[in-house]
Amino acid sequence: MAEKRNIFLVGPMGAGKSTIGRHLADELHLEFFDSDQEIEKRTGADISWIFDLEGEEGFRNREETVINDLTDMQGIVLATGGGSIVTKAVRNRLSARGIVVYLQTTIDKQVTRTQRDKRRPLLQNDDPEKVLRDLADERNPMYEEVADYVVQTDDQSARSVANQIISKIGL
Repeated sequence: MAEKRNIFLVGPMGAGKSTIGRHLADELHLEFFDSDQEIEKRTGADISWIFDLEGEEGFRNREETVINDLTDMQGIVLATGGGSIVTKAVRNRLSARGIVVYLQTTIDKQVTRTQRDKRRPLLQNDDPEKVLRDLADERNPMYEEVADYVVQTDDQSARSVANQIISKIGL
């Protein structure tokens, strides 16, 4: 790659953005970032605490700033938070500053992959499956809108998905 291009991974929680992103970055010799980890690093607090203290709106404001900073870089793979695309400004930045890959997964896979994870504030309730369905109804059209490529992650290893992305992008 003469010019270092950015690859941005979007999709719902449990789609494998962070795991696949690391494999993708390794394969392409690019730097990997996870927007949620970057928010935690900058604030010194975990996502749940930020949600508790500032609410979702406060968190989304922080997320927008972090994604703006990271997408200004060159030659990175970025795993975004599942809800980052709800902000039009974030969708515009992702589209303008790199290749956007929507990692698609089923609700059943999301439930399986997230059921023991206590670090997902939106799922800390009595019916996480309903929450995931409601989020999918709201967010899937936005993932599709922003995506240059769509890749299904169910029943594939992270390495296999990363190689599929490389093949689709033509790198």
